[in-house]
Amino acid sequence: MGSGRTSATDQHLSALVHALEHLRRDAARLEVWGRHLGHALDAGSRLLVAGNGGSAAHAQHLTSELTGRFLSERKPLAAVALHTDSSACSAIANDYGFDQVYARQVVAHGRPDDVFVGISTSGASANVLAAASAARDIGLRTWALTGPAPNPLAAASDDFYSVDGASTATVQEIHQVVIHLICRAVDDVVGARTRSTAGTRH
Repeated sequence: MGSGRTSATDQHLSALVHALEHLRRDAARLEVWGRHLGHALDAGSRLLVAGNGGSAAHAQHLTSELTGRFLSERKPLAAVALHTDSSACSAIANDYGFDQVYARQVVAHGRPDDVFVGISTSGASANVLAAASAARDIGLRTWALTGPAPNPLAAASDDFYSVDGASTATVQEIHQVVIHLICRAVDDVVGARTRSTAGTRH
């Protein structure tokens, strides 16, 4: 019984190590995302993020790191996790269907030069897909965090990162690392500007 648990643990960790090795190879691309996002947010644009379940938690984690602080002291940045407005979500779901809960908020809040991030372990969540489509239609840059590609959300986005992992757990764990890599790159851009501005004032 104990060895069975150990075997399952080893399999879980081995899958995570494999996915992390894949992530390491693509880390430079995610740094580009973060730097673009940092410049956009520093210039007054907004980040909109959508996901369901665990991916909603990741969406909220990402936006909280930006409106609060990740590692560097810097100004707060405009970032919204679209599931957090429960009244809007429930009203839209009631009147238009659950598939539209994020898309209508994207149209309401999004502006050209804003960034939309859709998070879906399957890459097939209908409401996230609808939001990505709406975002592209009104001129937002769209990125996707998904499980293995090809998948519909990856195809519907300007760029995507797909986790090389077979289980939902592995995909979600890697998505958390991806979010922190993006936040670090944002800090590199906005934190450096904040320090430079503070130095000029002194």
